[in-house]
Amino acid sequence: MILLLVFGCQKQESKQLKDQGLMQTKAVKGDKSKKIIYLMIDSLMSQSIDEGIKQKVLPTFQFLIEHGQYYKDMVSSFPTMSVTIDSSLITGDYPSAHQVPGLIWYSAAEKKVINYGTGPMEVLKHGVDPVLVDTLINLNGKHLNPKLPTIFEDLARRGLKTGIINGLIYRGTADHTLSIPPWVQDPTSLPKEVQVKGPDFLALGSLSNPLKGIKKLPEGITRRMGLNNQYSVEMLQYLIRENRLPDFLYVYLPDIDQRLHKKGPSDLKVVKEVDSQLRSVLQAFGSPEEALNKAVFILSGDSGMTQILPANENPVVDLPSLLKDYRVLGPGEPIKDETEIILAVNETMAYVYKHKTDKSLRNITDLLAADPRVDFISWKEKDWIYAVQGQTAKELRFKTNGDLTDPYKQKWAVEGNLGVLDLNTDPSKGSLGYGQYPDALQRLSGALNSHQGEFLVVTAKPGYELADRSSPKHKGGGGHGSIRQQESLIPLIICGTDQKPQYLRIIDLKPFILKLLK
Repeated sequence: MILLLVFGCQKQESKQLKDQGLMQTKAVKGDKSKKIIYLMIDSLMSQSIDEGIKQKVLPTFQFLIEHGQYYKDMVSSFPTMSVTIDSSLITGDYPSAHQVPGLIWYSAAEKKVINYGTGPMEVLKHGVDPVLVDTLINLNGKHLNPKLPTIFEDLARRGLKTGIINGLIYRGTADHTLSIPPWVQDPTSLPKEVQVKGPDFLALGSLSNPLKGIKKLPEGITRRMGLNNQYSVEMLQYLIRENRLPDFLYVYLPDIDQRLHKKGPSDLKVVKEVDSQLRSVLQAFGSPEEALNKAVFILSGDSGMTQILPANENPVVDLPSLLKDYRVLGPGEPIKDETEIILAVNETMAYVYKHKTDKSLRNITDLLAADPRVDFISWKEKDWIYAVQGQTAKELRFKTNGDLTDPYKQKWAVEGNLGVLDLNTDPSKGSLGYGQYPDALQRLSGALNSHQGEFLVVTAKPGYELADRSSPKHKGGGGHGSIRQQESLIPLIICGTDQKPQYLRIIDLKPFILKLLK
């Protein structure tokens, strides 16, 4: 994320603890009521957990699984990018409702590409100033649908206390201040302080550190300004030991994602480090057993990851090259009357926007579908959503409120080749099921209805990733963004309660948590 790219260690004046929320954090329900601690472990995958337990190198994960519920197939949001997934978790809905379409997307209303921090080169092309403003001010304050309540807002209305450590989607009802260092203010339009709304307790690396002057935390420039696992874990340990846990606390652990992008999804080293960190959290209660007596622990990944092929196997689908007959907007360039195509690439998924061209979305689809590395292309026309398979040009279309009911009690009408999205139907029973693309119809609809504009959703086949001119590339490493199982199914571990969500989807966790706190 952009926060990892541009911020360094800054010296902050100690704030009054009351202003930072620390003294207002303790759970309303009291010591006898179980608190809920949600640990979002970026890019944690069930394959890694299972292999680590098999090798006997993940004792804490094994303990939690043996003393709780373990699911390997919870469905993430789409696109499978952290900012969109976290928005779905925190609001309990897909992008069609929360309106955060991806890590990068085009806003027709603002007539600009919104980038929350895709990669160093692309950020520099787009401009550090607009990226920082969108990430620190507009993401929570404007882009996240203000009419859709977050879990922090819902719990505040019940009079309960909430907190977040290092999560980027944090909108709540309490006032907080993000402190911006002078060397970042000077070249940007950011003020010295940014006023935001969040939960009662808000810790966001060195930008908002409620323990400043109380405890030294790893928040220097070599530690990604506090946006690291150790910072999150030590902050959590402090709240546990000082009996300051709120009723609900969301904790983000980012380190696995960083390594797997470089090393690929089979790497276990950082997962073993997380296991040790989890053990230290449980021990902060006195023992792992006592931890489960005092708190409900919910652990999950946010997305899976696909192994990207090595460079010599041509894994990068260069979209500007495929669209060479169009005037494609370059990263950071101003949008002009002659601009025909705008790209917003989210690793293995991309939005392709038709700006000013006589060609139809289907014309553009035909160009992209000719590349054998493209999985499918999708767009909407009136009530219908179309999907065309790459290379074969096989086609399917669907819309809501039909005669077929999927496993989530959602109703659909489907026509065409079911294999495009690996669907299976039984007309006699009126049922529809999913294969390689979990909850595909609702998730695809969610992305295509997440913002205004005339655009395509494009996904890459496993092993490949999409790219604009300055997009980050992960040849031989790992990538995510698309809607296939490898990137969509995530692990879920629940300990300290026998209750479970109605469905195994990330959008179903918010109502599950609200029910636990009744």
